[in-house]
Amino acid sequence: MYSPTTRVLTVLELLQTHGRLSGAELARRLEVDGRTLRRYIAKLEDLGIPVVAERGRYGCYSLVAGFKLPPMMFTDDEALALSIGLVAARSLGLAEAAPAVQSAQAKLERVMPRNLKTRIRALGETVTLDLSRSVTPGDNTALLALSAAAHGWQRVHLSYCAADGELTERDFDPYGLAYRGGRWYAVGLCHLRGGLRSFRLDRVQQVQPLNAVFTPPTDFNAVQHLALGLATIPRATSVRVLLHTDLQTAQRECPESIGVFQPTEAGCCCTARPTM
Repeated sequence: MYSPTTRVLTVLELLQTHGRLSGAELARRLEVDGRTLRRYIAKLEDLGIPVVAERGRYGCYSLVAGFKLPPMMFTDDEALALSIGLVAARSLGLAEAAPAVQSAQAKLERVMPRNLKTRIRALGETVTLDLSRSVTPGDNTALLALSAAAHGWQRVHLSYCAADGELTERDFDPYGLAYRGGRWYAVGLCHLRGGLRSFRLDRVQQVQPLNAVFTPPTDFNAVQHLALGLATIPRATSVRVLLHTDLQTAQRECPESIGVFQPTEAGCCCTARPTM
């Protein structure tokens, strides 16, 4: 559901992109009636954005000739962050990421000064990030729904398909989301199992918000919990390695998912447990 403010900005974006559009076409794209569209046009005019309304059977709306939004001002570091962020978004396991990135970059370039536009385009065309392991879900519905629930501390009902194809239903308190090993995960309290669990978003079938709230643990770190969960997955063979270093160095230099690190008198022990 789009808010009225979002729809007003969408009218502005459509007029900037297409130049002239009929009232019927604008209303169709916004999924509103003509009366509501006229309110949005009036709101743009109240904001000082000049809109020309051509009357008659073939009348159209357009912006006053020569009207442009002022250029967006970014420092070099801000421009670099935007560019790398758009490059990364292409490979972060998001549905329809490529067209969305292209559209976002085009919108930014339209309101940027020429020299900054050139720099961002150069970065986008020459920088490649190795995120090839990403598993892309069918759409971004689960990601958006669970991130909103985590932000609002709202319990949800999950329909989840396990690796063996078993479909289960459960209430879930999403504490946070994490991206690791090419996949998105939601981490939180599973009421079916009665404990902390992580769920791959590409296996989530449906997310239904519930009329219940929760309080997440203080300073909960979804990435750390996910790493611990991967480290404690049962293995076929028990592995125990003594590292001649301290715990902090071992945790910093070694992948967290290889096992559980524990300090000992001789250094630090890394243990991978066997299947029970």
